Amino acid sequence: MTVRMLLNEDEIPRQWYNLAADLPTPLQPPLGPDGNPVTPEMLAPVFPMNLVEQEVSRERWIDIPEEVLDLLYRWRPSPLHRAKYLEAVLDTPARIYYKNESLSPAGSHKPNTAVAQAWYNKQFGVKKLATETGAGQWGSALAFACSLLGLECKVFMVRISFDQKPFRKIMMETWGANCIASPSDQTQAGREILAKHPHTPGSLGIAISEAVEAAVTDPAGETRYSLGSVLNHVVLHQTITGLESKKQLEKFGEKKVDVVIGCAGGGSNFAGLAFPFVLDKINGAEIDIIPVEPFSCPTLTAAPFVYDHGDTAKMTPLLPMFSLGHDFIPPPIHAGGLRYHGMSPLVSQTVVEGLCAPRAIHQIECYESAVLFARTEGIIIAPETSHAVAAAIQEAKKAKEEGKEKVIIFNLSGHGLMDLTGYQKYFDEELFDYALPEEDLQRSLKALEGLPKPSLAKTGRW
Repeated sequence: MTVRMLLNEDEIPRQWYNLAADLPTPLQPPLGPDGNPVTPEMLAPVFPMNLVEQEVSRERWIDIPEEVLDLLYRWRPSPLHRAKYLEAVLDTPARIYYKNESLSPAGSHKPNTAVAQAWYNKQFGVKKLATETGAGQWGSALAFACSLLGLECKVFMVRISFDQKPFRKIMMETWGANCIASPSDQTQAGREILAKHPHTPGSLGIAISEAVEAAVTDPAGETRYSLGSVLNHVVLHQTITGLESKKQLEKFGEKKVDVVIGCAGGGSNFAGLAFPFVLDKINGAEIDIIPVEPFSCPTLTAAPFVYDHGDTAKMTPLLPMFSLGHDFIPPPIHAGGLRYHGMSPLVSQTVVEGLCAPRAIHQIECYESAVLFARTEGIIIAPETSHAVAAAIQEAKKAKEEGKEKVIIFNLSGHGLMDLTGYQKYFDEELFDYALPEEDLQRSLKALEGLPKPSLAKTGRW
């Protein structure tokens, strides 16, 4: 039996797929503080215009520049594995596949967009990039990309993850980046948060505020902001994952996919695998597409679809998305990359439309699944990825109960070799399940009062 399918370099996708071209109900525009749509020119102080053009594009296919392909060749195409050893333990009729994004230099899917963003910024004449990171995977990826392209890189890392994952900081420094715990005293946004909450664990919303401020206040105008998830151009770059996977599934002899799964924090790794399959579903394929999140940060499964800021200091435009509120401070679970209050507008609209069915899973079940995966398939996965594995195991057990052969594919978005503290706490029985209390949710949602409301428009086909 073939258990790993590779592609040659000449089989790498040469275009990214843009779901915005095919959404049955088009995206609603980002809004400025006055409630009017944001123009591309208004984004110029934050992003280079060549990426802004991708952000607002409605072209279905966007060419990947040869220079970006050359950067991607360092680890792409990535392998697609058949999880036959996990299947055997589960005694399931399902065939489980996982796209192994843990083999990039930074150990996750994040470099797929990091190298593209760094290249486009350099083409535009940018000298420095500022960003945020949760668990450190995005910060590591952008540090790696900037090192390849000769750009300076400053990373604001969420305080709880900065403390939990010190080796991520060392990775970033090895690639030449400056990693700072957020909130920090280096920005006005950080100082204001520390004054109110000196012992805060931080959040991605706070770290985004600091990174955006660092970019727009550069007196030389040489700095731009780089985001690792959520935005349209970011999920665009990640679709190389799903496009490769479709080629590999064909080589495995699969003619149909039944279930597509990815963990969801801001939406990039889920979208990267899922969006090419969402296109198939739009065109009539019967596929269950499942973004998975933690119960402690239930953006898709408990939050409303609203217009909200992507950051705590409200420096970013209002985006149409599922959001727990820009003031939300999530509990310090170990899946730091899933501790974000909002969700990609593109992912959000697929959920509104009914094309995707989100699911929340508790932390203990995720670690149980991660350990089972390590003891069968051999890979120690990131806490974020464990949510996708847990959902895949649920679906494989469901297939057994139903007596149905199913093809299940999930995105193995990163390895967990920098996250072993979480595994240790699991083995020591120091972890616990945490469901966000309703009163905490309602308190956080008060930040949305007075903001514009998006339409819940959908076709009703799904």
